[in-house]
Amino acid sequence: MSIQSVDRALQILALFSHRCPTLGVTEISQAVGLSKGTVHGLIRTLLRQGFLQQDVPSRKYRLGLKIYELGIILAGTLEINQKAAGPLTQLAKSAQLTGRVAIWDGDSVIITFDVHPRIRAVLPFRFGPRVHAYCSAMGKSILAFLDETQVNSYLDRTPLVAFTATTVTEKDKLLEELAETRRRGYALDREEAVQGIGCIGAPVFQRDGQVAGSISISGSTSRVLGEKMTEYTEELLRTAAEISRYMGHFPAFADSLSGPRPN
Repeated sequence: MSIQSVDRALQILALFSHRCPTLGVTEISQAVGLSKGTVHGLIRTLLRQGFLQQDVPSRKYRLGLKIYELGIILAGTLEINQKAAGPLTQLAKSAQLTGRVAIWDGDSVIITFDVHPRIRAVLPFRFGPRVHAYCSAMGKSILAFLDETQVNSYLDRTPLVAFTATTVTEKDKLLEELAETRRRGYALDREEAVQGIGCIGAPVFQRDGQVAGSISISGSTSRVLGEKMTEYTEELLRTAAEISRYMGHFPAFADSLSGPRPN
């Protein structure tokens, strides 16, 4: 059963993004199809609970610190983040590349944890937190290990839009790449999501053998996919296997329990 006022409040919160960090009452009213009076009432409740705050100079609204607080709690309590933090941080520092954890969420992947090898004086370029699966190494390394029905359903409802000249936009070609990803155990992003950025991703598995998410390392294309790519890939695969073990995935042990396979 849907509670209308809660549903409307959540619709308002979902309007905010990197591109639209602040919104006025008129903009919100038009976006959700509600009267300004109704929107004012919902905004007052969200302000009181800390989910919105008002930008004084513009009189517009932005997400409140309660959202940030809940996000920190969620990120800190996700099992894959807890298990991946140590190994991925070590990998990112060793390779001097950005490391990320991502999980599947509907029609895309969500970056739940990232680590930068060096302390930065300014905020880095923000990639995510929601990323298209078909053009990212994080997403493709998850898609490759989903059920075939899930993958086909995803591709049927997802427009394969080109973000760069190298984005794969043909379904058959993408399916071939996912098959290759399953075979070798890792996925590549050759500047398919962001120009100049290359990425290698690998799946992380959970206790039941299902894919739990993925990890990746990324940086300039010339570096990530250059002469040290084989070394980076081997380190990434070892790290993904280590995290999977921490998640309770022991494939050799599971195979031994299933007994000998028929010829």
